[in-house]
Amino acid sequence: MPWEETHPLDQRLQFVAAHQRGLYAMTELCARYAVSRKTGYKWLVRYAEAGPAGLHDRSHAPHTCPHAITPRVAALLVAARRAHPTWGPAKLLHYLAPRHPKVAVWPAVSTVADLLTREGLVTRRRRRRPAVHPGAVPIQTAAPNDLWTADFKGQFRTRDAIYCYPLTIADQHTRYLLTVHALLNTRVVGARAAFERAFRTYGLPQAIRTDNGVPFANTGLHGLTQLSVWWLRLGIQHQRIRPASPQENGAHERMHRTLKAETTRPPERTRAAQHRRFQHFLRFYNEERPHAALGGATPASQYAPSERPYPDRLPALEYPGHYVVKRVTNAGTIRFQDRLLFLANALKQHHVGLEESADGVWSLYLGRVLLGRIDERTMKVYG
Repeated sequence: MPWEETHPLDQRLQFVAAHQRGLYAMTELCARYAVSRKTGYKWLVRYAEAGPAGLHDRSHAPHTCPHAITPRVAALLVAARRAHPTWGPAKLLHYLAPRHPKVAVWPAVSTVADLLTREGLVTRRRRRRPAVHPGAVPIQTAAPNDLWTADFKGQFRTRDAIYCYPLTIADQHTRYLLTVHALLNTRVVGARAAFERAFRTYGLPQAIRTDNGVPFANTGLHGLTQLSVWWLRLGIQHQRIRPASPQENGAHERMHRTLKAETTRPPERTRAAQHRRFQHFLRFYNEERPHAALGGATPASQYAPSERPYPDRLPALEYPGHYVVKRVTNAGTIRFQDRLLFLANALKQHHVGLEESADGVWSLYLGRVLLGRIDERTMKVYG
C-alpha cells in the first residue's frame, strides 16, 4: 500500500475540526499534529476570522521597505537611461546626483541595475568565453639567442597614403636588432617570411617573446596561431606578455621609441624608401650607436649567431607509444570517442597526442607542449 500524502492545508483543517469536537486538550492536540501551542492558536484565530481561506500561507515579505527606491527617483533613473541608453547604473547616479540635490539618499548601483532590468532597459549579452593566458615568464637571459623579442610597431602611412606595418625582431640579451621589415599588413604570410629570413641568417633562438596581437596569438586554444605553431615545431618556446602590459617587453618598446623618432618623422615617400631607411637605421643602431644597457658598447660587439641552425624540414612530431595520436583536419577538428571536437585552425594537418592523465581526463599535446585537456564527461577542451 503506497504512503498517503497530505497537504498542509488539509492538516490544518483537520486540526480545526478536532479542536471543535473537543476530544483533546489544546496541549495534547498540538502534540498530535507536531506544532507548538502558539502555532495552533494562530491557525484557530485565522480560521475564526476568515474561515478555510485563512488557513493558506501568507507572504512573509515586509509591509514596508525603508531603503526601496521611491517612485520619483525611479522615474528619474528610467528617464535618464532612456535619454542615454549606453550609460550604466554608476554613470546615471553620477549624472543625476548633482542635478537633483533635494534627493537625500540615492540607491546603490546594484539596486539601479535591478530597476533597469525590470523596466526592460538592459539588453542581455552573450557571455564571452574568457581568453586563458598562460602567464608571463620573467625575462632571464645568459647568452645571445636565449630570447628574441618581436613586435609590430604602430602602423603609419607613407607619403603616398599607403599603410606601413614595421615588424621588428631583436635579441634581448645583447639588444641586437635582427630585423626591421616594412610590411603591408600583420598577416602571417609576411611575418613568417621575415622570421624565416632571420632564422636562416642568425639561427634559431631558445624562445620568442611577443604581445597577444595578430599574428602572434589569438583567443583560441592556447592562443595558437599558424606562426606560433611553426615556432613550436622548430623547438622555440613562445612567451606571451600579459594583455595591456607592454612594460613586460620594455626593452623592445624602448627601441621602438628610438626607431619612431629617427625613421618615421617625417615618413618616406613610398614603402620601399621607408624600408631602405629602416635598414640604414638597423646598421647604425647595431654597429655605431652605444647602448646604455651594455655599458656603452654596441649591440654588434656583443652578439653572435645561434648554434642551432634552421632546418630544411620541420622535425617530425613524435609521441610515446601509449599516446593516442590524432590528425587534425583542415577544419581544426579531431574525432574523439565518436565526437567531433574543435581544437584550433592553426593545428590543421598536424598530429596531436592524447594521454589519459586522470579518470576521463585526457591531456592534449603538440609534441612536448601541453595544449590543454579534454574532459570525457563534458566533451570540452580546456586550455
